[in-house]
Amino acid sequence: MVKAQIAKGPFEPSFESLRTFACPEWFRDAKLGIWSHWGPQSVPMYGDWYARNMYLEGSDQYRYHIRHYGHPSKFGFKDIAQQWKAEKFDPESLMDLYVAAGAKYFVAQAMHHDNFFNYDSKIHRWNSVNMGPKKDIVALWKAAASRRGLPFGLTEHLGATFSWYKFNKGQDKEGPYAGIPYDGNDPEYEDFYLPNREHYDPDNLSSEPTPWYTSNPEWHQRWFDVVKEVIDLYQPDLFYSDGGLPFASAWDHKDASLDDPLFAAGLQAVAHLYNTNAAANGGVNRAVYNQKDRRQDVYRIGILDIERSQLPDIRPDPWQTDTCVGDWFYNVKTEYKKPGHVIEIFVDIIAKNGNLLLNIPQKPDGTIDDECTHILKEMAQWIQVCGEGVHGTRPFRVSGEGHSSVVIDHFKEDRVEWNSGDFRFTQKGNTLYAFLMRWPDDHRAFIRTLTPADRVQSVRLLGVGEVPFEQPYGALIVSLPDRRPTPYVNCLAIELKP
Repeated sequence: MVKAQIAKGPFEPSFESLRTFACPEWFRDAKLGIWSHWGPQSVPMYGDWYARNMYLEGSDQYRYHIRHYGHPSKFGFKDIAQQWKAEKFDPESLMDLYVAAGAKYFVAQAMHHDNFFNYDSKIHRWNSVNMGPKKDIVALWKAAASRRGLPFGLTEHLGATFSWYKFNKGQDKEGPYAGIPYDGNDPEYEDFYLPNREHYDPDNLSSEPTPWYTSNPEWHQRWFDVVKEVIDLYQPDLFYSDGGLPFASAWDHKDASLDDPLFAAGLQAVAHLYNTNAAANGGVNRAVYNQKDRRQDVYRIGILDIERSQLPDIRPDPWQTDTCVGDWFYNVKTEYKKPGHVIEIFVDIIAKNGNLLLNIPQKPDGTIDDECTHILKEMAQWIQVCGEGVHGTRPFRVSGEGHSSVVIDHFKEDRVEWNSGDFRFTQKGNTLYAFLMRWPDDHRAFIRTLTPADRVQSVRLLGVGEVPFEQPYGALIVSLPDRRPTPYVNCLAIELKP
């Protein structure tokens, strides 16, 4: 059982208590968050999971590593971490870009699966203040967000680390370094690479960590101690676990009982998050816990998060998609999503009562490239036109109309071939916002969702002003100008009689 001292408050570390969580209004209103998924794995600029795959003989990242840095028996991830300098990191300028693009909350990465912490940890020497940048990355991000009044979130990816990091215990099977152990076998660095040999099987080198969470009780205690440290230091408004509730995730323990002791660390951590936040807010919790879980309605004690996918329609409770314009860590090979694609994903999500948490990948020096800057500036121009239909809105009785829809398939984010009959809806008071997923060639928008009971008083095209309309038998026909106010998704504000 985890030894835990958690803050006193309205929540106990149990499913029964934590299920009384209510989503705070700031999260419902915000719609868009920007995420910095950044750390020493950005150094090679060769994509996500580098700290794991550089030890997987035959993988692209392994080949890149041995040819660029040398063999991982001589130059391992511990050495990569020392090369992360963040020498041009300017959180103030970046935060200005994010706010202009429409972000209403900001999320930083506390640590990834690589066991390197982006903050001034007192319980783990492998952190960004002791090594690499010699900066408290999390504190700098929080200060920049707070100065702009943004709720501040953190993500932890540590729960999976014990099994995820198994490949560093291996050795090459062939070639000039056959039989020479990787540096993860060196006991001098066990606090970084972990005593996880139980998960390493040289005859089963699957690229997926199985199980995602370990049943190792010492690791459960370690995870809780780290999470509590992060919460106490930075008081996050949002906290995200990369997976289900640690450690008896439904991904791996589909038949686990809700009183299984493997849940203890996760329940204690979330109760501490909520109680700590409530203590700072007059007894009312305003923090959000994000969790990924296939059986989210059984295990849900916060906000459902879906990675690189979304839901098919409106969910009564708020939820979140987390995705990226490219790869999670900076990758020179990645083709980015176009600005229009990002905006279409965003509109489709908010129409279903969701939020979008969007990662903008950073180079190892802390900057973002010109392509990412372009995406953000295009989003900023779009939000200036259509932001009224975004922030502070709620779902309409249906998410939209038309025959086109996103494909719900894990990690599949192909751009939809929308047509002029496709709309997505939000509402605010008596105003219905109808997003035109494609501008009609004949400059006439037909909205068939409305009934004769939905009496339209006026219609505005955001960015233009009032436009002519007809409402025969309930259906709405709007005459649009020759020029559209934005080259991306446009939005009608339809005033309905109360």
